[in-house]
Amino acid sequence: MAQLTFIRRMYFRDKLSIREISRRTGLSRNTIDKYIKSGSLVPSYPKRHGSSALTPFAAELADALAANQRSPRKYRKTLKQMHASLLAKGYAGSYDRVAAFARAWKQAEMDRAKGAGKAFVPLAFAPGEAFQFDWSEDYARIGGEKVKLQVAHFKLSHSRAFLLRAYWQQTHEMLFDAHNHAFAVFGGVPRRGIYDNMKTAVTKVGKGKQRDINVRFATMVSHFLFEAEFCNPASGWEKGQIEKNVRDARHRLWSDAPAMPSLEALNVWLEQRCKALWQTLPHPELSGRAIADVLQHERPELMPATAPFDGFIEQTKRVTPTCLVHVDRNRYSVPASFANRPISVRIYHDRLVMVAEGHTIAEHVRHIRRAHDGGRTIFDWHHYLGAVQRKPGALRNGAPFKTMPEGFRALQGILLQRPGGDREMVEILSLVLQYDEQAVLTAVELALEAGAASKAHILNLLSRLLGEVPPAPMDAPPLLQLKVEPRANVARYDELREVSHVA
Repeated sequence: MAQLTFIRRMYFRDKLSIREISRRTGLSRNTIDKYIKSGSLVPSYPKRHGSSALTPFAAELADALAANQRSPRKYRKTLKQMHASLLAKGYAGSYDRVAAFARAWKQAEMDRAKGAGKAFVPLAFAPGEAFQFDWSEDYARIGGEKVKLQVAHFKLSHSRAFLLRAYWQQTHEMLFDAHNHAFAVFGGVPRRGIYDNMKTAVTKVGKGKQRDINVRFATMVSHFLFEAEFCNPASGWEKGQIEKNVRDARHRLWSDAPAMPSLEALNVWLEQRCKALWQTLPHPELSGRAIADVLQHERPELMPATAPFDGFIEQTKRVTPTCLVHVDRNRYSVPASFANRPISVRIYHDRLVMVAEGHTIAEHVRHIRRAHDGGRTIFDWHHYLGAVQRKPGALRNGAPFKTMPEGFRALQGILLQRPGGDREMVEILSLVLQYDEQAVLTAVELALEAGAASKAHILNLLSRLLGEVPPAPMDAPPLLQLKVEPRANVARYDELREVSHVA
Protein backbone atom coordinates (compact mmCIF):
# COMPACT_ATOMS: atom_id res chain seq x y z
CA MET A 1 0.00 0.00 0.00
CA ALA A 2 2.83 2.44 0.86
CA GLN A 3 4.65 1.58 -2.40
CA LEU A 4 1.52 2.17 -4.47
CA THR A 5 1.09 5.61 -2.89
CA PHE A 6 4.77 6.36 -3.61
CA ILE A 7 4.35 5.41 -7.31
CA ARG A 8 1.25 7.55 -7.76
CA ARG A 9 2.93 10.52 -6.08
CA MET A 10 5.99 10.32 -8.36
CA TYR A 11 3.85 10.08 -11.51
CA PHE A 12 1.03 12.58 -10.82
CA ARG A 13 2.81 15.10 -8.58
CA ASP A 14 6.48 14.94 -9.55
CA LYS A 15 5.72 14.29 -13.26
CA LEU A 16 8.31 11.52 -13.54
CA SER A 17 8.17 9.12 -16.45
CA ILE A 18 7.26 5.45 -16.13
CA ARG A 19 10.82 4.53 -17.16
CA GLU A 20 12.27 6.69 -14.33
CA ILE A 21 9.82 5.31 -11.78
CA SER A 22 10.74 1.77 -12.87
CA ARG A 23 14.43 2.57 -12.40
CA ARG A 24 13.86 3.98 -8.89
CA THR A 25 11.49 1.26 -7.62
CA GLY A 26 12.83 -1.79 -9.42
CA LEU A 27 9.33 -2.69 -10.66
CA SER A 28 8.52 -3.46 -14.24
CA ARG A 29 7.05 -0.74 -16.44
CA ASN A 30 3.95 -2.91 -17.07
CA THR A 31 3.28 -3.15 -13.32
CA ILE A 32 3.68 0.61 -12.86
CA ASP A 33 1.45 1.30 -15.85
CA LYS A 34 -1.24 -1.02 -14.47
CA TYR A 35 -1.18 0.70 -11.02
CA ILE A 36 -1.42 4.17 -12.58
CA LYS A 37 -4.30 3.28 -14.93
CA SER A 38 -6.34 1.31 -12.34
CA GLY A 39 -7.25 4.44 -10.40
CA SER A 40 -7.57 2.37 -7.19
CA LEU A 41 -5.56 2.84 -4.04
CA VAL A 42 -6.03 -0.82 -3.01
CA PRO A 43 -3.96 -3.31 -4.93
CA SER A 44 -5.83 -6.40 -6.09
CA TYR A 45 -4.32 -9.85 -6.22
CA PRO A 46 -5.80 -12.76 -8.13
CA LYS A 47 -7.36 -15.48 -6.01
CA ARG A 48 -5.54 -18.73 -5.84
CA HIS A 49 -7.37 -21.35 -7.88
CA GLY A 50 -4.66 -23.98 -7.94
CA SER A 51 -4.79 -26.97 -5.58
CA SER A 52 -2.24 -27.63 -2.88
CA ALA A 53 -0.76 -30.95 -1.90
CA LEU A 54 -3.36 -31.16 0.89
CA THR A 55 -6.41 -30.75 -1.36
CA PRO A 56 -6.88 -34.52 -2.08
CA PHE A 57 -6.73 -35.20 1.68
CA ALA A 58 -8.84 -32.23 2.89
CA ALA A 59 -12.08 -34.20 3.37
CA GLU A 60 -10.26 -37.01 5.17
CA LEU A 61 -8.48 -34.53 7.47
CA ALA A 62 -11.75 -32.72 8.27
CA ASP A 63 -13.39 -36.03 9.24
CA ALA A 64 -10.39 -36.91 11.41
CA LEU A 65 -10.57 -33.53 13.18
CA ALA A 66 -14.30 -33.97 13.85
CA ALA A 67 -13.82 -37.50 15.21
CA ASN A 68 -10.91 -36.30 17.34
CA GLN A 69 -13.05 -33.57 18.89
CA ARG A 70 -15.72 -36.09 19.86
CA SER A 71 -13.21 -38.47 21.47
CA PRO A 72 -12.37 -38.39 25.20
CA ARG A 73 -9.53 -36.01 25.94
CA LYS A 74 -6.98 -38.68 26.82
CA TYR A 75 -7.58 -40.52 23.52
CA ARG A 76 -7.29 -37.48 21.22
CA LYS A 77 -4.51 -37.35 18.59
CA THR A 78 -2.15 -34.44 18.10
CA LEU A 79 -1.77 -32.64 14.77
CA LYS A 80 1.67 -34.18 14.40
CA GLN A 81 0.13 -37.63 14.64
CA MET A 82 -2.46 -36.68 12.02
CA HIS A 83 0.32 -35.31 9.78
CA ALA A 84 2.23 -38.58 10.13
CA SER A 85 -0.91 -40.53 9.22
CA LEU A 86 -1.37 -38.44 6.07
CA LEU A 87 2.28 -38.94 5.12
CA ALA A 88 1.75 -42.69 5.33
CA LYS A 89 -1.19 -42.32 2.90
CA GLY A 90 0.82 -40.39 0.29
CA TYR A 91 0.62 -36.77 1.41
CA ALA A 92 3.77 -34.94 0.33
CA GLY A 93 3.14 -31.54 1.93
CA SER A 94 4.41 -29.90 5.09
CA TYR A 95 3.12 -29.97 8.65
CA ASP A 96 2.48 -26.20 8.52
CA ARG A 97 -0.16 -26.69 5.83
CA VAL A 98 -1.96 -29.28 8.01
CA ALA A 99 -1.82 -26.94 11.03
CA ALA A 100 -3.24 -24.03 8.99
CA PHE A 101 -6.08 -26.24 7.77
CA ALA A 102 -6.82 -27.35 11.36
CA ARG A 103 -6.93 -23.72 12.59
CA ALA A 104 -9.36 -22.73 9.87
CA TRP A 105 -11.53 -25.78 10.56
CA LYS A 106 -11.60 -25.09 14.31
CA GLN A 107 -12.56 -21.43 13.79
CA ALA A 108 -15.38 -22.46 11.46
CA GLU A 109 -16.67 -24.93 14.07
CA MET A 110 -16.56 -22.26 16.77
CA ASP A 111 -18.49 -19.82 14.59
CA ARG A 112 -21.09 -22.47 13.84
CA ALA A 113 -21.46 -23.39 17.54
CA LYS A 114 -21.86 -19.76 18.56
CA GLY A 115 -24.50 -19.19 15.90
CA ALA A 116 -22.44 -16.77 13.86
CA GLY A 117 -24.64 -14.73 11.58
CA LYS A 118 -27.82 -15.57 13.51
CA ALA A 119 -30.17 -13.08 15.10
CA PHE A 120 -31.68 -13.50 18.57
CA VAL A 121 -34.68 -11.99 20.33
CA PRO A 122 -34.25 -10.55 23.86
CA LEU A 123 -36.33 -12.43 26.44
CA ALA A 124 -38.34 -11.01 29.32
CA PHE A 125 -39.91 -12.99 32.19
CA ALA A 126 -42.71 -12.06 34.55
CA PRO A 127 -42.28 -12.48 38.32
CA GLY A 128 -42.59 -16.14 39.32
CA GLU A 129 -42.78 -17.28 35.71
CA ALA A 130 -39.66 -19.41 35.25
CA PHE A 131 -36.32 -20.63 36.52
CA GLN A 132 -33.35 -22.04 34.60
CA PHE A 133 -31.18 -25.01 35.60
CA ASP A 134 -27.83 -26.37 34.47
CA TRP A 135 -24.89 -28.48 35.65
CA SER A 136 -21.23 -27.52 35.61
CA GLU A 137 -17.90 -29.10 36.57
CA ASP A 138 -15.75 -27.12 39.00
CA TYR A 139 -12.89 -27.78 41.40
CA ALA A 140 -12.55 -27.13 45.13
CA ARG A 141 -10.30 -28.20 47.99
CA ILE A 142 -12.06 -30.62 50.35
CA GLY A 143 -10.22 -32.38 53.13
CA GLY A 144 -6.87 -31.05 51.91
CA GLU A 145 -7.36 -32.43 48.39
CA LYS A 146 -8.34 -30.75 45.12
CA VAL A 147 -11.41 -32.56 43.82
CA LYS A 148 -13.73 -32.25 40.84
CA LEU A 149 -17.36 -31.55 41.70
CA GLN A 150 -20.65 -31.58 39.83
CA VAL A 151 -22.40 -28.29 40.61
CA ALA A 152 -26.15 -27.68 40.22
CA HIS A 153 -27.02 -24.09 39.21
CA PHE A 154 -30.47 -22.50 39.65
CA LYS A 155 -31.48 -19.01 38.56
CA LEU A 156 -34.84 -17.25 38.78
CA SER A 157 -35.43 -15.68 35.38
CA HIS A 158 -37.10 -12.49 36.69
CA SER A 159 -35.18 -11.52 39.83
CA ARG A 160 -31.93 -13.24 38.69
CA ALA A 161 -31.47 -14.76 42.16
CA PHE A 162 -29.14 -17.75 41.83
CA LEU A 163 -28.08 -20.72 43.96
CA LEU A 164 -25.29 -23.27 43.64
CA ARG A 165 -25.05 -26.69 45.28
CA ALA A 166 -22.16 -29.13 44.82
CA TYR A 167 -22.29 -32.94 44.56
CA TRP A 168 -19.94 -35.79 43.72
CA GLN A 169 -22.05 -37.05 40.82
CA GLN A 170 -24.73 -35.97 38.33
CA THR A 171 -27.42 -38.51 39.22
CA HIS A 172 -31.16 -38.46 39.80
CA GLU A 173 -30.96 -38.38 43.58
CA MET A 174 -28.51 -35.44 43.45
CA LEU A 175 -30.82 -33.60 41.05
CA PHE A 176 -33.84 -34.10 43.33
CA ASP A 177 -31.96 -32.90 46.41
CA ALA A 178 -30.80 -29.79 44.53
CA HIS A 179 -34.41 -28.89 43.67
CA ASN A 180 -35.53 -29.38 47.28
CA HIS A 181 -32.85 -27.00 48.54
CA ALA A 182 -33.31 -24.41 45.79
CA PHE A 183 -37.07 -24.06 46.28
CA ALA A 184 -36.61 -23.87 50.06
CA VAL A 185 -34.03 -21.06 49.70
CA PHE A 186 -36.02 -19.14 47.07
CA GLY A 187 -39.17 -19.42 49.17
CA GLY A 188 -41.39 -20.91 46.47
CA VAL A 189 -41.61 -22.64 43.10
CA PRO A 190 -41.83 -20.84 39.72
CA ARG A 191 -44.45 -21.99 37.24
CA ARG A 192 -41.94 -23.19 34.66
CA GLY A 193 -38.47 -24.78 34.64
CA ILE A 194 -36.12 -24.47 31.65
CA TYR A 195 -33.58 -27.29 31.15
CA ASP A 196 -31.27 -28.65 28.50
CA ASN A 197 -31.68 -32.27 27.42
CA MET A 198 -29.75 -33.78 30.36
CA LYS A 199 -29.83 -37.55 30.76
CA THR A 200 -31.24 -37.33 34.29
CA ALA A 201 -34.42 -35.80 32.83
CA VAL A 202 -34.72 -36.81 29.16
CA THR A 203 -34.56 -40.44 28.11
CA LYS A 204 -34.87 -39.69 24.38
CA VAL A 205 -34.96 -36.48 22.33
CA GLY A 206 -37.73 -36.62 19.75
CA LYS A 207 -38.64 -34.46 16.82
CA GLY A 208 -39.19 -30.79 17.61
CA LYS A 209 -40.24 -30.41 21.24
CA GLN A 210 -41.09 -34.10 21.73
CA ARG A 211 -39.23 -35.66 24.65
CA ASP A 212 -39.38 -39.00 26.46
CA ILE A 213 -39.21 -37.84 30.08
CA ASN A 214 -37.64 -39.96 32.80
CA VAL A 215 -40.35 -41.35 35.10
CA ARG A 216 -38.74 -40.22 38.37
CA PHE A 217 -38.06 -36.73 36.97
CA ALA A 218 -41.69 -36.49 35.83
CA THR A 219 -42.77 -37.54 39.34
CA MET A 220 -40.73 -34.71 40.86
CA VAL A 221 -42.19 -32.19 38.39
CA SER A 222 -45.70 -33.38 39.31
CA HIS A 223 -44.87 -33.08 43.01
CA PHE A 224 -43.79 -29.44 42.75
CA LEU A 225 -46.49 -28.63 40.14
CA PHE A 226 -44.23 -26.72 37.74
CA GLU A 227 -43.96 -27.27 33.98
CA ALA A 228 -40.66 -28.60 32.60
CA GLU A 229 -39.51 -27.11 29.29
CA PHE A 230 -36.51 -28.42 27.36
CA CYS A 231 -34.31 -26.46 24.95
CA ASN A 232 -33.53 -27.53 21.43
CA PRO A 233 -30.32 -29.57 21.13
CA ALA A 234 -27.14 -27.45 21.02
CA SER A 235 -29.14 -24.27 21.67
CA GLY A 236 -27.65 -22.93 24.88
CA TRP A 237 -28.88 -19.41 24.13
CA GLU A 238 -32.42 -20.55 24.98
CA LYS A 239 -31.29 -20.59 28.63
CA GLY A 240 -28.65 -17.92 28.35
CA GLN A 241 -29.11 -16.63 31.91
CA ILE A 242 -27.94 -19.84 33.53
CA GLU A 243 -25.17 -20.32 30.96
CA LYS A 244 -23.83 -16.90 31.94
CA ASN A 245 -24.27 -17.73 35.61
CA VAL A 246 -22.01 -20.79 35.19
CA ARG A 247 -19.26 -18.53 33.76
CA ASP A 248 -19.77 -15.77 36.34
CA ALA A 249 -19.64 -18.22 39.25
CA ARG A 250 -16.05 -19.11 38.43
CA HIS A 251 -14.76 -15.65 39.32
CA ARG A 252 -17.47 -14.74 41.85
CA LEU A 253 -17.33 -17.94 43.89
CA TRP A 254 -14.80 -20.58 42.91
CA SER A 255 -11.82 -18.26 42.56
CA ASP A 256 -11.89 -17.41 46.29
CA ALA A 257 -13.59 -20.53 47.68
CA PRO A 258 -11.77 -21.54 50.89
CA ALA A 259 -10.63 -25.09 51.64
CA MET A 260 -13.40 -27.03 53.35
CA PRO A 261 -13.37 -30.10 55.61
CA SER A 262 -16.36 -31.69 53.88
CA LEU A 263 -18.79 -31.33 51.02
CA GLU A 264 -21.57 -30.37 53.45
CA ALA A 265 -19.47 -27.45 54.76
CA LEU A 266 -18.81 -26.31 51.18
CA ASN A 267 -22.53 -26.27 50.38
CA VAL A 268 -23.25 -24.20 53.48
CA TRP A 269 -20.60 -21.69 52.36
CA LEU A 270 -21.99 -21.61 48.79
CA GLU A 271 -25.50 -20.82 50.03
CA GLN A 272 -24.28 -18.05 52.33
CA ARG A 273 -22.08 -16.60 49.59
CA CYS A 274 -24.95 -16.58 47.06
CA LYS A 275 -27.23 -14.76 49.52
CA ALA A 276 -24.49 -12.20 50.18
CA LEU A 277 -24.11 -11.57 46.44
CA TRP A 278 -27.87 -11.00 46.12
CA GLN A 279 -27.46 -8.00 48.42
CA THR A 280 -24.62 -6.42 46.44
CA LEU A 281 -25.17 -7.30 42.78
CA PRO A 282 -27.44 -4.88 40.87
CA HIS A 283 -30.27 -6.22 38.76
CA PRO A 284 -29.16 -6.08 35.09
CA GLU A 285 -32.44 -4.54 33.88
CA LEU A 286 -34.03 -2.78 36.87
CA SER A 287 -31.53 -0.01 37.57
CA GLY A 288 -31.00 1.05 41.15
CA ARG A 289 -32.31 -2.22 42.61
CA ALA A 290 -30.32 -5.16 43.95
CA ILE A 291 -31.19 -8.77 43.19
CA ALA A 292 -32.37 -9.28 46.79
CA ASP A 293 -34.88 -6.42 46.46
CA VAL A 294 -36.34 -7.83 43.25
CA LEU A 295 -36.50 -11.31 44.82
CA GLN A 296 -38.65 -9.94 47.66
CA HIS A 297 -41.02 -8.55 45.05
CA GLU A 298 -41.06 -11.88 43.17
CA ARG A 299 -41.63 -14.23 46.11
CA PRO A 300 -45.42 -13.54 46.44
CA GLU A 301 -45.75 -14.65 42.79
CA LEU A 302 -44.06 -18.01 43.39
CA MET A 303 -46.13 -21.11 44.04
CA PRO A 304 -45.94 -22.24 47.69
CA ALA A 305 -43.20 -24.82 48.26
CA THR A 306 -44.79 -28.09 49.34
CA ALA A 307 -43.07 -30.76 51.41
CA PRO A 308 -39.67 -31.78 50.02
CA PHE A 309 -39.77 -34.40 47.30
CA ASP A 310 -38.78 -37.86 48.53
CA GLY A 311 -35.99 -38.01 46.00
CA PHE A 312 -34.69 -41.57 45.99
CA ILE A 313 -33.91 -44.10 43.29
CA GLU A 314 -35.09 -47.61 44.14
CA GLN A 315 -33.17 -50.68 43.05
CA THR A 316 -33.71 -54.36 43.77
CA LYS A 317 -30.63 -56.08 45.18
CA ARG A 318 -29.94 -59.60 46.32
CA VAL A 319 -28.26 -59.95 49.72
CA THR A 320 -25.06 -62.02 49.67
CA PRO A 321 -24.50 -64.97 52.04
CA THR A 322 -22.28 -62.61 54.08
CA CYS A 323 -25.28 -60.30 54.62
CA LEU A 324 -24.01 -57.56 52.29
CA VAL A 325 -25.62 -55.50 49.53
CA HIS A 326 -23.51 -54.03 46.71
CA VAL A 327 -24.25 -50.40 45.71
CA ASP A 328 -21.85 -48.37 43.53
CA ARG A 329 -19.03 -50.88 44.21
CA ASN A 330 -19.40 -50.41 47.96
CA ARG A 331 -20.85 -53.04 50.30
CA TYR A 332 -23.39 -52.40 53.08
CA SER A 333 -24.60 -54.84 55.73
CA VAL A 334 -28.22 -55.86 56.41
CA PRO A 335 -29.69 -58.13 59.15
CA ALA A 336 -28.61 -61.76 58.85
CA SER A 337 -32.21 -62.96 58.52
CA PHE A 338 -32.30 -61.47 55.00
CA ALA A 339 -29.21 -63.27 53.67
CA ASN A 340 -29.68 -64.72 50.15
CA ARG A 341 -32.95 -62.82 49.73
CA PRO A 342 -33.92 -59.94 47.41
CA ILE A 343 -34.57 -56.57 49.04
CA SER A 344 -35.22 -53.01 47.82
CA VAL A 345 -32.54 -50.33 48.24
CA ARG A 346 -33.67 -46.70 48.23
CA ILE A 347 -30.70 -44.58 47.18
CA TYR A 348 -30.70 -40.97 48.41
CA HIS A 349 -27.97 -38.42 47.79
CA ASP A 350 -26.55 -38.92 51.29
CA ARG A 351 -27.90 -42.23 52.62
CA LEU A 352 -29.18 -45.71 51.74
CA VAL A 353 -32.38 -47.20 53.11
CA MET A 354 -32.91 -50.96 52.81
CA VAL A 355 -36.55 -52.07 52.70
CA ALA A 356 -38.10 -55.55 52.83
CA GLU A 357 -41.62 -56.76 53.53
CA GLY A 358 -42.80 -53.17 53.73
CA HIS A 359 -40.42 -52.25 56.59
CA THR A 360 -37.07 -50.51 56.84
CA ILE A 361 -34.53 -53.13 57.84
CA ALA A 362 -31.31 -51.07 57.68
CA GLU A 363 -30.01 -47.58 56.97
CA HIS A 364 -26.48 -46.44 56.17
CA VAL A 365 -24.66 -43.22 55.37
CA ARG A 366 -23.87 -43.31 51.67
CA HIS A 367 -20.24 -43.37 50.58
CA ILE A 368 -19.52 -42.06 47.09
CA ARG A 369 -16.74 -44.04 45.47
CA ARG A 370 -14.28 -41.82 43.64
CA ALA A 371 -11.75 -42.77 40.98
CA HIS A 372 -8.78 -43.34 43.29
CA ASP A 373 -10.77 -45.08 46.03
CA GLY A 374 -11.30 -48.79 46.32
CA GLY A 375 -14.65 -50.22 47.28
CA ARG A 376 -15.56 -49.93 50.96
CA THR A 377 -17.39 -52.34 53.24
CA ILE A 378 -19.65 -50.68 55.80
CA PHE A 379 -20.67 -52.99 58.66
CA ASP A 380 -23.25 -52.68 61.41
CA TRP A 381 -22.36 -55.37 63.93
CA HIS A 382 -25.95 -55.56 65.18
CA HIS A 383 -26.91 -57.09 61.82
CA TYR A 384 -24.77 -60.18 62.51
CA LEU A 385 -26.11 -61.10 65.95
CA GLY A 386 -28.55 -63.59 64.43
CA ALA A 387 -25.69 -65.33 62.63
CA VAL A 388 -23.34 -65.62 65.64
CA GLN A 389 -26.18 -66.90 67.82
CA ARG A 390 -26.12 -69.99 65.62
CA LYS A 391 -22.34 -69.97 65.10
CA PRO A 392 -20.68 -68.44 68.20
CA GLY A 393 -17.23 -69.37 66.94
CA ALA A 394 -17.50 -66.78 64.15
CA LEU A 395 -17.31 -64.05 66.80
CA ARG A 396 -13.56 -64.51 67.26
CA ASN A 397 -12.49 -63.22 63.84
CA GLY A 398 -15.74 -61.64 62.67
CA ALA A 399 -14.92 -58.45 60.77
CA PRO A 400 -18.20 -56.67 61.67
CA PHE A 401 -17.44 -56.99 65.40
CA LYS A 402 -14.25 -54.96 65.03
CA THR A 403 -16.55 -51.89 65.00
CA MET A 404 -18.10 -52.62 68.42
CA PRO A 405 -17.67 -50.07 71.25
CA GLU A 406 -14.46 -50.41 73.22
CA GLY A 407 -16.24 -51.84 76.31
CA PHE A 408 -17.67 -54.77 74.36
CA ARG A 409 -14.31 -55.44 72.69
CA ALA A 410 -12.52 -55.46 76.04
CA LEU A 411 -15.08 -57.94 77.42
CA GLN A 412 -14.68 -60.09 74.33
CA GLY A 413 -10.91 -60.26 74.86
CA ILE A 414 -11.49 -61.66 78.37
CA LEU A 415 -14.36 -64.09 77.68
CA LEU A 416 -12.83 -65.67 74.56
CA GLN A 417 -9.98 -66.97 76.73
CA ARG A 418 -12.45 -69.11 78.71
CA PRO A 419 -14.09 -72.36 77.64
CA GLY A 420 -17.52 -71.51 76.23
CA GLY A 421 -16.70 -67.80 76.41
CA ASP A 422 -17.68 -67.22 72.80
CA ARG A 423 -21.27 -68.35 73.47
CA GLU A 424 -21.42 -66.31 76.70
CA MET A 425 -20.21 -63.23 74.80
CA VAL A 426 -22.89 -63.72 72.15
CA GLU A 427 -25.56 -63.93 74.86
CA ILE A 428 -24.32 -60.68 76.40
CA LEU A 429 -24.28 -58.91 73.02
CA SER A 430 -27.81 -60.16 72.34
CA LEU A 431 -29.03 -58.15 75.34
CA VAL A 432 -28.98 -55.07 73.08
CA LEU A 433 -31.95 -56.60 71.23
CA GLN A 434 -34.03 -56.31 74.43
CA TYR A 435 -32.50 -53.44 76.37
CA ASP A 436 -31.07 -50.03 75.56
CA GLU A 437 -27.57 -50.50 74.14
CA GLN A 438 -26.04 -47.72 76.22
CA ALA A 439 -27.42 -49.31 79.40
CA VAL A 440 -25.92 -52.69 78.44
CA LEU A 441 -22.58 -51.04 77.66
CA THR A 442 -22.60 -49.24 81.03
CA ALA A 443 -23.25 -52.55 82.81
CA VAL A 444 -20.38 -54.16 80.90
CA GLU A 445 -17.99 -51.33 81.83
CA LEU A 446 -19.00 -51.59 85.52
CA ALA A 447 -18.42 -55.35 85.47
CA LEU A 448 -14.96 -54.83 83.95
CA GLU A 449 -14.08 -52.28 86.63
CA ALA A 450 -15.21 -54.74 89.34
CA GLY A 451 -13.17 -57.54 87.79
CA ALA A 452 -16.27 -59.76 87.45
CA ALA A 453 -16.69 -60.20 83.70
CA SER A 454 -19.57 -62.68 83.51
CA LYS A 455 -23.07 -62.77 82.10
CA ALA A 456 -24.69 -63.25 85.53
CA HIS A 457 -22.95 -60.22 87.03
CA ILE A 458 -23.74 -58.07 83.97
CA LEU A 459 -27.44 -59.05 84.15
CA ASN A 460 -27.45 -58.14 87.85
CA LEU A 461 -25.92 -54.73 87.13
CA LEU A 462 -28.28 -54.15 84.24
CA SER A 463 -31.35 -54.88 86.36
CA ARG A 464 -30.13 -52.38 88.96
CA LEU A 465 -29.46 -49.71 86.31
CA LEU A 466 -32.90 -50.13 84.79
CA GLY A 467 -34.72 -50.47 88.11
CA GLU A 468 -36.17 -53.89 87.32
CA VAL A 469 -37.82 -52.50 84.20
CA PRO A 470 -39.07 -55.40 82.06
CA PRO A 471 -37.51 -55.70 78.64
CA ALA A 472 -39.20 -53.83 75.83
CA PRO A 473 -41.64 -55.89 73.77
CA MET A 474 -40.28 -57.25 70.53
CA ASP A 475 -42.06 -56.88 67.22
CA ALA A 476 -42.65 -60.43 66.04
CA PRO A 477 -42.81 -61.13 62.29
CA PRO A 478 -46.39 -61.53 60.97
CA LEU A 479 -46.02 -65.30 60.60
CA LEU A 480 -45.03 -65.71 64.29
CA GLN A 481 -47.77 -63.56 65.83
CA LEU A 482 -50.25 -65.43 68.07
CA LYS A 483 -53.89 -65.42 67.01
CA VAL A 484 -55.06 -66.33 70.56
CA GLU A 485 -53.03 -64.84 73.40
CA PRO A 486 -52.56 -67.24 76.42
CA ARG A 487 -54.23 -66.17 79.68
CA ALA A 488 -52.59 -66.38 83.10
CA ASN A 489 -55.36 -68.28 84.95
CA VAL A 490 -54.32 -70.41 87.96
CA ALA A 491 -57.92 -71.55 88.42
CA ARG A 492 -57.39 -73.94 85.53
CA TYR A 493 -55.19 -76.05 87.84
CA ASP A 494 -58.10 -76.77 90.15
CA GLU A 495 -60.25 -77.76 87.18
CA LEU A 496 -57.64 -80.28 86.10
CA ARG A 497 -57.54 -81.81 89.61
CA GLU A 498 -61.24 -82.59 89.46
CA VAL A 499 -60.84 -84.61 86.31
CA SER A 500 -60.72 -88.30 87.12
CA HIS A 501 -57.91 -90.28 85.57
CA VAL A 502 -57.90 -93.98 84.94
CA ALA A 503 -55.12 -95.66 86.89
